[in-house]
Amino acid sequence: MGFLKRFFRNVFREGSTAVGTSSFEQLSEEELEAHLGVSRYGDFSLSDAVRPSYDLQVVPGQGFRHDFYYDEENKTKVPVLMGAASTENLFELFMDMLDPLGAEADVVLETSHNRQSRGHTDLYRDHIDMPVLKSILWEYEDLLVNDGCTGIAVLNPGVPHEVQFDEHKLLIVYGDQLEEFEAVFDERGIAADDQMKFITEAEHVHSSSDGYVQLFDELKMRLGMDSGYL
Repeated sequence: MGFLKRFFRNVFREGSTAVGTSSFEQLSEEELEAHLGVSRYGDFSLSDAVRPSYDLQVVPGQGFRHDFYYDEENKTKVPVLMGAASTENLFELFMDMLDPLGAEADVVLETSHNRQSRGHTDLYRDHIDMPVLKSILWEYEDLLVNDGCTGIAVLNPGVPHEVQFDEHKLLIVYGDQLEEFEAVFDERGIAADDQMKFITEAEHVHSSSDGYVQLFDELKMRLGMDSGYL
């Protein structure tokens, strides 16, 4: 089964009440394989990048909510939209979210492929034409959708807005006046639900592979980024 052939990058326990406990402990190999083989929850389909906790502390689903990010440096609240979409619509939704950023943008690639370090590493590329960026990203759709150790952020500092397509394959938009981005969610039939919970808010596992590490190296070279990230 494909998911088991990939390594588990991290198990997060933000939602656990008992330190050191995990829903994956005490599972047999058959139980684990069965759980990781489930990608569909009702009408919602997860990519191969991530799986929820065995006890389904958060059941994956589609929707978006309004939130705020508190900027410690400037002591301000930045409006945020945070959304999840079923895999069949996910990458096109991400591409549509880039349109309000304008004709040129900056790009940040995020990687946690280095298993010897915690957290992730950021690689930067300033000033890339949006049509060129989109063309390159379409070529790496599989990596960006299914690798649980790859994330990307596209931003226009002049607006300023930022669109993140993170390692969990959530779409997160930062900035003032986010109506254009809300309209993209609406056009794709993704409803607002400010009570919804996301897979990041409970225990979950990430998946990757050596093949995705190689594709990540190709992508960063195509984007003209520094190769020495590990």
